[in-house]
Amino acid sequence: MIVVTGATGNVGRYVVKELAEAGAEVRALTRDPENARLPSGVTAARTEDLPFDGADALFLNPAVVWGGADALLRRATEQGVRRIVLLSSSAALDPGPGNPIGTHHRELELAIEAMDVEWTFIRPGAFAVNSLQWAEEIKSGDVVHGPYANCRTAPIHEADMGEVAARALLGDDLVGRAPVLTGPESLSFADQARIVGEAIGRPLRYEELPREVVREGMLRGFATPEIADSLLDMFEAGVGVPAEISPETERITGHPGRTFAQWAADHKADFS
Repeated sequence: MIVVTGATGNVGRYVVKELAEAGAEVRALTRDPENARLPSGVTAARTEDLPFDGADALFLNPAVVWGGADALLRRATEQGVRRIVLLSSSAALDPGPGNPIGTHHRELELAIEAMDVEWTFIRPGAFAVNSLQWAEEIKSGDVVHGPYANCRTAPIHEADMGEVAARALLGDDLVGRAPVLTGPESLSFADQARIVGEAIGRPLRYEELPREVVREGMLRGFATPEIADSLLDMFEAGVGVPAEISPETERITGHPGRTFAQWAADHKADFS
């Protein structure tokens, strides 16, 4: 059996889908199993119950254990889990001061490496789904606001991450590897707003805000000052710099990564 954490989230739901289609036995962990919409044959359970009995593999989304993974990892291995696929981050390539996101992910990777398990660390760069932060603005107008309009990233579709994770859980080719994943194209934030506009059938314009204005908004939301500064530094460094495209997504899945236009088309309803 394979246990999937964050099973109804952006990436986890695609991991569950891929595993179910492959005929795997899946236990999907979620905060609200009674209302989880899962493929036929998939069982749902509460994340906090840590139900790993009968499981031999685990997909771990670090968002589920942001406050600490020790209890979950200990329970999983005590119950027989022998393979862990971690949704990490390409930021883990450069941990240290000024990169709290990378440091957090690398520390979790190291904790798993120290265990007697098979592991794979999936290291995506920018998530295409981050553009959903524009949804409310787009529903009410034609302007998207944000930092550094010409910062370029290679946003990856969550379906590609899910497909890679499922392959790592089901096969042995990715054991002991940490592939960096990206989308297939380098796009500025302004490009991404334009492409969303094309998907929903009306033009959108990206309006760049001063760094401090964006930072204040981030602090009112999810971000600590360290995370806000780290992200803004990264965005500033990406201005006018083509994003590096990783070949790993296509090499592992056997097909080109889904484009941002495909992602926008898949999420039209979220912007309407």
